Amino acid sequence: VQLQASGGGLVQAGRSLRLSCAASGSIFSIDDMGWYRQAPGKERGLVASITSAGFANYADFAQGRSTITRDNAKRTVTLQMNSLQPEDTAVYYCFADNVGSQIHGVVSFKEYWGQGTLVTVSS
Repeated sequence: VQLQASGGGLVQAGRSLRLSCAASGSIFSIDDMGWYRQAPGKERGLVASITSAGFANYADFAQGRSTITRDNAKRTVTLQMNSLQPEDTAVYYCFADNVGSQIHGVVSFKEYWGQGTLVTVSS
């Protein structure tokens, strides 16, 4: 099972960014998916998550200017963030919780993380 994130880069303050993450492998179920971020010198913290039923949860700083969506058939999660500010500069990591997979006949349920994508917001 792998999570591949994309969409990071350099953006100007006030602009928007869309991050996408796709899960691949012998997957038959995924619970929550979402995004964390880690700024230099800070701990990793939740940005937004979404359940398999489509219920979204946002961190306070993301509420009102972010939208998280999910395509269960494609096993993708997308985060749209608007009105970006320099303090949004961080490495953004996607995650998939309680991923059910079967490899060589062995069933497992694990949490997986993407490789991280850097978002830099210039003032």
